[in-house]
Amino acid sequence: MPQTTYGLRPDRFDSAGQDQLVDVRDLQAALPGIRRLRTWAHEALALRPGESAVDIGSGTGSEVIAFADAVGPTGSAVGVEPDPNLLASAERRATQLDSTARFHTGDAYGLPFGPESFDAALCERVFQHLTAPARAANEIARVLRPGGRAVVVDVDWGTAIVHPGDRSVVREVIDTLITATTNPFSGRRLPGLLTAAGLVVDDIGSHALVQNHGAGAGSLVTRIADLAVARGAVSATQRDHLLAELARGAATGDIHLSVTMFAVLAHKPH
Repeated sequence: MPQTTYGLRPDRFDSAGQDQLVDVRDLQAALPGIRRLRTWAHEALALRPGESAVDIGSGTGSEVIAFADAVGPTGSAVGVEPDPNLLASAERRATQLDSTARFHTGDAYGLPFGPESFDAALCERVFQHLTAPARAANEIARVLRPGGRAVVVDVDWGTAIVHPGDRSVVREVIDTLITATTNPFSGRRLPGLLTAAGLVVDDIGSHALVQNHGAGAGSLVTRIADLAVARGAVSATQRDHLLAELARGAATGDIHLSVTMFAVLAHKPH
């Protein structure tokens, strides 16, 4: 699986969602793909001067600062982030850049704003960690103004590919990864969740996050393979053989580790 320093702590939005093994901060080589989807998201939202925008799960604040630049001095750009350390980092960053971006403590289940507060909303890599994603979708719909648009981005761990390796062993490892995730199929569920919340889906983007072949199995696959052994899904010998095959694949160029991320653009009807 790809590895990145960007992403969410699995407990940031849901204390029940302890997905330590699928923390997307580990997906280092996925950064180019994530950046491309972020570019797609900004183009899809097409913020205009004077509009208001919110980033739900704003992390270190990079997207909120970009929103602030887009909406200008007559608009507003707000980030919502429950992690106090990330919130402080975002505020420092905004101050250093003399940005009008603002940040609030909050989570995807209870946004600290009134109904119809925003023209645009972004929510990236949050839903996979939620035990009640429909609540979060309803919150996005609640804070959007009629005609407002949202982009929700998330991984679908059911699309994970691990090559080379014995197919039965790989299947057990991927099933272990899926089992260890609170909402593993979040990517494919986004359109239905947003539609059920009363939004209209306008477009869907996707990007396969492919790990750099030089990384070999990587820390995520290694940890998941260890967990598969612990839960009795594969033997220690099968795990060791899989990791050895991936190491050989990395050395010869015959390796592919990826997962697909989806981005859904929707709007709130008038």
